[in-house]
Amino acid sequence: MYAKILAASLVAMTLTSSALAQTPTRIKQHNAWGAYSHSGGEGKICYILSIPTQKEPADRDHGDVFFMLAKHPGQNVTYEPQFTVGYPFADDSKVVLDIDGKTFNMFTKGSNAWMENPAEEPTVVSSMRSGSKMSLTGKSRRGTETRYAYSLSGVTASLKEIQNCK
Repeated sequence: MYAKILAASLVAMTLTSSALAQTPTRIKQHNAWGAYSHSGGEGKICYILSIPTQKEPADRDHGDVFFMLAKHPGQNVTYEPQFTVGYPFADDSKVVLDIDGKTFNMFTKGSNAWMENPAEEPTVVSSMRSGSKMSLTGKSRRGTETRYAYSLSGVTASLKEIQNCK
């Protein structure tokens, strides 16, 4: 499973950095979540990342799917949630993030989704720290409804690993 997380991490860095992608450095793995850093043209980016424990519908190829909380240099955003799948989302669609019954909307572009309301980012992070399960639902460009389940075990420890990342 850790090899899959590292592979997803490589994909994440390609998506989050406009500079040439370099191999990210794994800081430490904590249960379902890993802490990583990457140095690029904009400085050092630190993030935590996990892959889903369940993908629905099970009979489809979802490609690389992961959820990450990134800390970008020079930005006021402390931890930016990003969800990435291996296919394009339906145009103008939303992803619903559910953490123990509390829901948040994410906007989509291509195969990525970000918080519709950035002011909710701290609440999402807090909910992930105290929660036990998380799921995301979306719609592919082909019209397929998809759902991904995540364990939140290791979120807090992984966030501590990148807390002082500079």
